[in-house]
Amino acid sequence: MLWLLNILGSSIGKKLLMAITGLGFIGFLTIHLAGNLTLYSGQDLFTSYVKHLHALGPLITIAELGLLLFAIIHAVIGTLLFYQNLISRPVRYRVNKNAGGRTIGSITQPYTGYIILAFVVIHLINFHFAEHTNESLYLLVAKILANPAYLAIYLFAMIVVAVHVSHGFWSLFQTLGANHPKYMPLIQMVGIILSLVFGIGFGFIPIFVSFIA
Repeated sequence: MLWLLNILGSSIGKKLLMAITGLGFIGFLTIHLAGNLTLYSGQDLFTSYVKHLHALGPLITIAELGLLLFAIIHAVIGTLLFYQNLISRPVRYRVNKNAGGRTIGSITQPYTGYIILAFVVIHLINFHFAEHTNESLYLLVAKILANPAYLAIYLFAMIVVAVHVSHGFWSLFQTLGANHPKYMPLIQMVGIILSLVFGIGFGFIPIFVSFIA
C-alpha cells in the first residue's frame, strides 16, 4: 500500500498510472469495435458474437471489474492532475498561443474525459443493465439507436472520443518514455488514424442500423 501512496504522491507516478489505464482503454475500444462490427452483418452474427462473449463467464466478469478499476483510477487521477494544473496557473495567459504542440485534443483533454465518462454511464444503463436476452440484444440496440435523441448523443460522444484519443494516444507513449524525435511523429500519426478509426467505426454503426440495415 505504501508504494501506491508514493506513486499517487508524485506527478510522474500519476501520469504513469494515467498512461497505463489509458492504454488499457485503447485495447478495450479496439476489441469492442471489432465485436460491434458484427452489427453490419445483421442479427444472426451479432447474436452469435454475444453468445460467445457471455460463454466466457468469469473471464468477462474479471474484465469488467478491471475496466471499472481502470476507470476509477483514470478519472480520479485525471481530476487531480487537472486541479493541480489549474492552481499552478491561476491566471490565464494574456495571449493564447498555439505553442508547444498544443492541439484541440490536448486543450480539451480533461473536459472530453468527463463527457466520455458521462456517456459511458448512459450507455451502460441503456444496454448493459437493461433487461434482455442474447437473442433480443440486437433488437434492443436497433431500437435505442433509432431514437433521434440518443443517436445525436451517441454521434457527439464518438466525436469526443476521437478528439480525446487523438491526444491521449501519443501522450501515453510520451509518458512511457517513447518521446524520441525519430518515433514521436509516427506515434502521433498512428494516434490520429486510431482516433478516426474509433470515431468513424463506432459513429457509423447507429447510422447503418437505423437507416440502412
